[in-house]
Amino acid sequence: MSWGAELWDQFDNLDKHTQWGIDFLERYAKFVKERIEIEQNYAKQLRNLVKKYCPKRSSKDEEPRFTSCLAFFNILNELNDYAGQREVVAEEMGHRVYGELMRYSHDLKTERKMHLQEGRKAQQYLDMCWKQMDNSKKKFERECREAEKAQQSYERLDNDTNATKADVEKAKQQLNLRTHMADENKNEYAAQLQNFNGEQHKHYHIVIPQIYKHLQEMDERRTIKLSECYKGFADSERKVIPIISKCLEGMILAAKSVDERRDSQIVIDSFKSGFEPPGDFPFEDYSQHIYRTVSDGTISTPKQEGMKIDPKTTVGKAKGKLWLFGKKPKWSVKMGPALEDFSHLPPEQRRKKLQQRIDELNRELQKETDQKDALIKMKDVYEKNPQMGDPGSLQPKLAETMSNMDRLRMEIHKNEAWLSEVEGKVAARGDRRHSSDINHLVTQGRESPEGSYTDDANQEVRGPPQQHAHHNEFDDEFEDDDPLPAIGHCKAIYPFDGHNEGTLAMKEGEVLYVIEEDKGDGWTRARRQNGEEGYVPTSYIDVTLEKNSKGS
Repeated sequence: MSWGAELWDQFDNLDKHTQWGIDFLERYAKFVKERIEIEQNYAKQLRNLVKKYCPKRSSKDEEPRFTSCLAFFNILNELNDYAGQREVVAEEMGHRVYGELMRYSHDLKTERKMHLQEGRKAQQYLDMCWKQMDNSKKKFERECREAEKAQQSYERLDNDTNATKADVEKAKQQLNLRTHMADENKNEYAAQLQNFNGEQHKHYHIVIPQIYKHLQEMDERRTIKLSECYKGFADSERKVIPIISKCLEGMILAAKSVDERRDSQIVIDSFKSGFEPPGDFPFEDYSQHIYRTVSDGTISTPKQEGMKIDPKTTVGKAKGKLWLFGKKPKWSVKMGPALEDFSHLPPEQRRKKLQQRIDELNRELQKETDQKDALIKMKDVYEKNPQMGDPGSLQPKLAETMSNMDRLRMEIHKNEAWLSEVEGKVAARGDRRHSSDINHLVTQGRESPEGSYTDDANQEVRGPPQQHAHHNEFDDEFEDDDPLPAIGHCKAIYPFDGHNEGTLAMKEGEVLYVIEEDKGDGWTRARRQNGEEGYVPTSYIDVTLEKNSKGS
């Protein structure tokens, strides 16, 4: 099967076919280019989508902790990797397929042009040989006709009795001349014919088959190249399928990592206050006042000065203490700035914040320790090799590092003390709650000066139990006439401004009377010698409880 043998007379059709082959090659190259653009745009859109939904974190507190959120962000990361693989596909197609096709198309055009030029030259040479042969043939034919005419003229004069001998002789010479010229043209025609036949045989059996063979090989190579590009087009994507599969598997693993129980626990850890639920409210018997106003002959309980109650005061205080079931007081909403020991937070949240700060301080201390060790080693090297540096130049940095370490240790110790305090109080609160004396008159729902809530049963007891055995609920809730007895004294370790309502300002080293212990909310009730009372942070004072204190 050869174009030279089968298509020896189809030069024009082969010209059109090879041009169609190159056009088809370039059309496929254009298809690959558009596919590359689609892959690039797809990857770009995927990356923009990932960027749009990725979290914008401004602080560590805002980092997602829920497993459903973490799973979604892992899926976004996998999708970003998937977009990268689409870019790899586009790059591979551009280099291996499109670029190769464009280079091959250029070479193919050059080769086709060369082969067609050779074919046209061969055809032109054969046409030239045919014209030479045809010219010699026509010339031989013309000389033969002239010789025939000379023969007829000679025969006519030779048979004419009136013709002179000279005329006959001249006609004979003319005949011989024409016959000789005809013979020469005959020989030339024969030679041209033989030459043309040889060139024609060579053209159709050697030259043209060779040119057509090159064209056929060129066209077959074009077909093979297209086949290779088809395969490369698919291989460009098949190569990244394992990585894409890993991305998809990563998405599935992210979906399986979602743990609803863990998320629920995170919600508890994030919002748990550590307070106990409020207990039952005591019955307030307003009818006792009616019974006391009966006629003098009626037997009734003697009046006590401490039982005189101002209705306005009662209502005002009740509203302030029952905010859990009504509108929260303004001072509990607009709290002051965050305190260093986080005492403005509920116990559980305070414990978490303190633990986080201790962990951060320990990390900083470790960095400073590593830096100190490095400086000491460098100093030893300088002492052994003075040409490398001056050991004294490291002393300021070493002193600064040691100072930072001491400061961090003090901070860690202080925060650990606060942490131990809050952990001990949280543990003790439950014990006090179950062991409280049910015979005491109690008030639930008291708030600390910072707006935190305490449910300790003994919080509102205003004196020894025997002094209040005859009091009703109003005495425990609203009695403000008699000052509470001091149960100890305290010394201020740190100064406290006391800007918030209900707090008591104090200076460092100031000694105060303790009239009510810290019941787990981080506040202790204290009194100055001039009678001014208020709450101070427990972590800011050193408390000493004693019996028979002054100021009772």
